[in-house]
Amino acid sequence: MSEEKKKIDIEGGDELREEAATEEAEAAETEETLDADEYAETENEADGAKGSEGGESDSEDGEAANDEADGVDEPREQASAEEIESERYMRLMAEFQNFKKRAAKEKSDIHAFANERIINDLLPVLDNFERALGIENEGEGASAETTEMSDELAGYAKGMRLIFEQLWTALEKAGLKEIPALGEDFNPSLHNAVMTDSSQEYEDDKISKVMQKGYTLNDRVIRPSMVAVNKK
Repeated sequence: MSEEKKKIDIEGGDELREEAATEEAEAAETEETLDADEYAETENEADGAKGSEGGESDSEDGEAANDEADGVDEPREQASAEEIESERYMRLMAEFQNFKKRAAKEKSDIHAFANERIINDLLPVLDNFERALGIENEGEGASAETTEMSDELAGYAKGMRLIFEQLWTALEKAGLKEIPALGEDFNPSLHNAVMTDSSQEYEDDKISKVMQKGYTLNDRVIRPSMVAVNKK
């Protein structure tokens, strides 16, 4: 009886020891699993931190690069805007200078040719004066051969010449000039050819006769000379 009890006690002790060993083994496996999980989590957190730091660093580098690019672009844009403004200013200045020149020329032309109409109206008066004085000269030549001119007629002719000279002086001051014609080369800009002549006194294309004098006013033709061009 006692031997059976001892045997049972021994077997029961063995079972308890086996169960205890099993529990210890399971506990050890559990601890190892937990340690492995904790290590994995720690590694993941470290990698995440590194990734975050790397991302932040890359972001900072990208922002720095963008800032540098913006810093380079800003002076270029500013320089381009200044060049455009400078070109615009130069164009405006050139246009203003051209406007001033045109205005000055128009003003000068107004002063220079303000009397053109009245001078044109006076040209026939000059023509008649010259015709009258030409007749007077012809009369003087004829009277030297035939009869003496009376003192009254001579005084009248002298008075006409003085008036003509006074009128011509006033017109000259206004810019009127006679166009050279007799014996000159024909110039269609200055002369109006109404006929041809065959004079031996002049060469071809020379003006041999002047039917009506021409005039310029401040170097602008207001009436061309009416002439005959020599053609042998």
